[in-house]
Amino acid sequence: MIDCTVEGIGSYLLEHNIKPSYPRIKVMQILLQRTHPTAEEIYAQAVKEMPTLSKTTVYNALNLFMEKNIVHSIYIGETEAKYDIDTSIHGHFKCECCNKVYDFSVDLEEQSFPELHGFFIRERDVYLKGTCKACLEKSE
Repeated sequence: MIDCTVEGIGSYLLEHNIKPSYPRIKVMQILLQRTHPTAEEIYAQAVKEMPTLSKTTVYNALNLFMEKNIVHSIYIGETEAKYDIDTSIHGHFKCECCNKVYDFSVDLEEQSFPELHGFFIRERDVYLKGTCKACLEKSE
């Protein structure tokens, strides 16, 4: 677990060979506070504290974090990426009613894909869509 203080995030970034600039620390703080935010959502929150912040700076920070494997981007039938601080192998479920994205455990190591024998798998993603429990209960 990452220490959410400025010092803790700075140390975490340094451990991953990332210079801990204030904009990068702020982007990481937002990623730790929000579940699957978009770059636009991160920018909208960060610019409140840093009025001179540019969207390019946010995108550059996110790209660097992905390059260093401390953040993943996810697309669930959308054109805009959402960003996930949880880099472990897990699945995502998107509710088509409330648009919330939920994480769930998945054991892809136990799955076999005989059709892909001899292939190199670089990335593993599991995305499911439907209606979450809360939205189903509201509709009853």
